[in-house]
Amino acid sequence: MNKTILITATFLGFTGIILGAFAAHGLKELIPLEFVKTFETGVRYQMYHALFLLFVGSTSYVSVKSKKLIFYFTVVGWLFFSGSIYGLATNMLTTFDFKTIGFITPIGGLCFILAWGILFVNFIKMNGNN
Repeated sequence: MNKTILITATFLGFTGIILGAFAAHGLKELIPLEFVKTFETGVRYQMYHALFLLFVGSTSYVSVKSKKLIFYFTVVGWLFFSGSIYGLATNMLTTFDFKTIGFITPIGGLCFILAWGILFVNFIKMNGNN
């Protein structure tokens, strides 16, 4: 599980850097500045959670069961939250209307919150000797 989490974390970090550069240099010419800022919000949360998964995948302080739950909630959160924000910010560039799936953005945010909550509960349950 750790290898999967770490590979996913590096993928999110790698693509986050690419998407951030694209937002800073490529999107400025294509969409209004307010939408570029929206896109950058998606990138920021993707990067936060890349670092989050790097920590989760490399620590022994989190149980395997918690790691699995954190991993799945984080991946779904990334797809729903950051993914929908990318689509909504660039909506004018596509023929698909991403506004029809905009309701998944807060579901993605909830998944992020649940992942962090699981980590919090895992730490509360730790032995004092760890």
